[in-house]
Amino acid sequence: MRVEATLIIVLHTILSTLLVSYVSATLSRTDAKKKDSKTQEPEMSQAERSVLERGLVVTDPQWKDIVKEERRYCQQAVTQHTFQGPVLGYLTPWNSHGYDVAKVFGSKLTSVSPVWLQLRRRGPESFHITGLHDHDPGWVKAVRKANKKIKMLPRLLFDVWSYQDYMSVLGSEDEIEELGTEMVDVAKTEGFDGYTLELWSQLGGNKRVELVHMITHICEALKEKKLDCVLVIPPAVTR
Repeated sequence: MRVEATLIIVLHTILSTLLVSYVSATLSRTDAKKKDSKTQEPEMSQAERSVLERGLVVTDPQWKDIVKEERRYCQQAVTQHTFQGPVLGYLTPWNSHGYDVAKVFGSKLTSVSPVWLQLRRRGPESFHITGLHDHDPGWVKAVRKANKKIKMLPRLLFDVWSYQDYMSVLGSEDEIEELGTEMVDVAKTEGFDGYTLELWSQLGGNKRVELVHMITHICEALKEKKLDCVLVIPPAVTR
């Protein structure tokens, strides 16, 4: 009985607290206007100065600055280049806003890699690239309107490959040649400028010599047709 009484008292206290909080929140206008010191609202107005001029490019950025400025950019700086090396824009499906960013800042990029494609092995010397339904010619046209020299290098993931699939391809020049032919044909048909390959980590760091041989052959086949090849290499895993 004492346990039940204690539970009743605790529940009564919780409900009373919630009720007071609810009434206070609905009736007090002054409280609603108060802002928590740990919150920061994003600034929506267009910036008149670049991020460099605003002192936002630092080694120790503050979270408040990131939240406040993440939606702002300087229209005058959209076409300015502060980095002279190649810049690849990686567009992921979990951040669709990236497609809009690529259209706005396309002139700053040398290439774009939308995560669209998967390469699958159907059998001996038979390969098929899927995901072409995600290819959006209208979006590509809009990006190239901002930068005629930008290269479209969709990510190509070696998808649903078994260990035996890799062993069969890595050990056969004919398989590798057919693989390169499929990639060239699709790129030419779809108007791609090449691919961004994602396969280095598929074998967990094994068969590196064989992978380098295959990748070299693929890139040579693409280069022969004036197509580019970018290889994604993840950070080294150390213990």
